[in-house]
Amino acid sequence: MGNTSSMLTQYDIEEVQSHCHELFEQQEILSLYQRFCQLDRNAKGFISADEFLSVPEFAMNPLSQRLLKMVDGLNFKDFVAFLSAFSAKASLRQKVQLIFKVYDSDCNGKVSFKDIMEVLRDLSGSFMSDEQREEVLSQVLKESGYTSDSFLTVEDFVKIFGSCKPEMDVEIPVD
Repeated sequence: MGNTSSMLTQYDIEEVQSHCHELFEQQEILSLYQRFCQLDRNAKGFISADEFLSVPEFAMNPLSQRLLKMVDGLNFKDFVAFLSAFSAKASLRQKVQLIFKVYDSDCNGKVSFKDIMEVLRDLSGSFMSDEQREEVLSQVLKESGYTSDSFLTVEDFVKIFGSCKPEMDVEIPVD
């Protein structure tokens, strides 16, 4: 399914749709497959971190190093599953689960104050001092009913993000 010389069968498309909870139409999956094959320059059936970095928007993202840990070595089916969080049809939970994974860099199922500070540092760079970041984060946590000693779970993220509905929809161009 990841080789550029192969084509997707109807069965492959339906399998990918099922794996991704029917969030993409058949034409979108075909377009994503074309893009996957372009990125998979060596036709290995998976995309490496270097191949992901060839996408300028990805390389410029301040969270690209965190995202690379999540996407390095994805086959086509998992590539589409990763992108499904960006579908307009994705549920709040699906979107928040991806956001949670970005923050949970050690994959222990919990996000600490330190984890969030690292993401804030990546996002704000030199525009904010660590003291400013700590102050802002402490205030946001306090308003949400947490402290700097709290460990947040994905359920906590759903509760926090549920009120703001994260906008992360990306339209898949269909040829």
